[in-house]
Amino acid sequence: MSDAIYRKLATVLDTLPNGFPSTPDGLEIRLLKKIFAPDEAELFCDLKLSPETAEQIAERTGRSLDGLEAKLTSMCKRGEIMGADFGGTKLFAMVPWAVGIYEYQINRMDREFCEMVEEYAMYFGPQLLGVEPRVMQTVPIEEEIPAQHQSLPYELVSAIIENGASFRVNECICKKERGIMGAACKKPHEVCLAITPVAGADFILDWGRTISKEEAYQMLRQAEEAGLVHLTSNVESGHTFICNCCGCCCGVLRPMSEYGLTGLVNSHFYAEIEADDCNSCGVCLDERCQVKAIEATDVAYRVIKARCIGCGLCVTTCPTEAIRLVHKPQEEIVPPAKNAKAWNDARARLRATDYSAYR
Repeated sequence: MSDAIYRKLATVLDTLPNGFPSTPDGLEIRLLKKIFAPDEAELFCDLKLSPETAEQIAERTGRSLDGLEAKLTSMCKRGEIMGADFGGTKLFAMVPWAVGIYEYQINRMDREFCEMVEEYAMYFGPQLLGVEPRVMQTVPIEEEIPAQHQSLPYELVSAIIENGASFRVNECICKKERGIMGAACKKPHEVCLAITPVAGADFILDWGRTISKEEAYQMLRQAEEAGLVHLTSNVESGHTFICNCCGCCCGVLRPMSEYGLTGLVNSHFYAEIEADDCNSCGVCLDERCQVKAIEATDVAYRVIKARCIGCGLCVTTCPTEAIRLVHKPQEEIVPPAKNAKAWNDARARLRATDYSAYR
C-alpha cells in the first residue's frame, strides 16, 4: 500500500493549529494507517474545520454526491471526523489529531494502538502542550472560589453546563489506554463529558451515552469527590467538553506529575496553605493534588505556586480548613481565547502555520 495519501494526511494534520509532527521512523504514518483506510484518508483531506453538508463538500471539491453522505457518516461513526445531525441535515468537519481523532478512537483502540500512542506522545506532546495558547484551562471547584471574587463564566463549571444544550458521558480514553497498558487507574472512569452547545444537534459519532443536565452535575460532583481535576478548552465561550483528570493517566496532567513540568494548562487560581492552621495530616499531598504541587516542610505543608493549577481539590478535604483558593493577580492572568476560531488563529500564528485552506 502506498504511503503517499497518508503522508498527505499527516501534512494536513500538521498544518492544523494543534499540529501532528513527523517522527524519524514514520510512527505517525503507522498510526494513521491503523485508523484510516486510503479512501478515508483522501476524503479527510478534502474537508474543512467548518462544518459542511455532503452537498456543499461535493460542490466545493468536485466529488460525486452519490454515496458521499453515507461515507462521511461511516467515517464519523469510526471517530475519524466530526459530524452532527440537525433534524435530518447532517454537517461534517475534519478534526485535529488531539483533541479530536485520538479521543474518538476509544471504541476501536487495542494494545498496538496504545503502544503507538504512548510512543508518539514523546513527539506530539511537546508540540501540543508547549506552545501558547494552552490547549486546556482548569475550572476550579466552584464552591471554593473566593466569595469576594467576581467570577467570569469560563471560571465556573455551572456556567459551562448551563450554556450546554445536551450532554454525553463516556469512559476516559486516557484511563482506558493506561488500563490496556497494564497501569489501571482506581479512580472513576466514566468521567469525560461532551457538551453540545447548539439546541437540536445530535452527535453522529458513536461516542458515549446521553445524560441529562442533572446527571452531568452529579457526575461532576462525583469526580470532585474522587479527586479529579476539571479541565476544559482554553476559550471564553463555546466549550464542548469537560474532562475530569488524574495525574496518573491524563495526557496533560501526567507530564506535570511524572516529570515536574509546569505551565501546561491555563489556570486563574492557586491554592495557599495557612501554616498556623495546618496540622500536617498529608491528605492534600497524598490523596488530592494531581500535579505534585504540595510539599511538606518542617513546620507545615506548603503549596508550590509555580506547579499549582488552581483546581481546588486540596481545599475541599482539608480537615482544619487551612487551605484556600486565591485568584491570581491581573498581571499573572493569561485570558483565554474568545472562542475556538480565535484559539486556532492564535496557535497558528505562533506555530507559523497557514491553515487557511482548511478553515
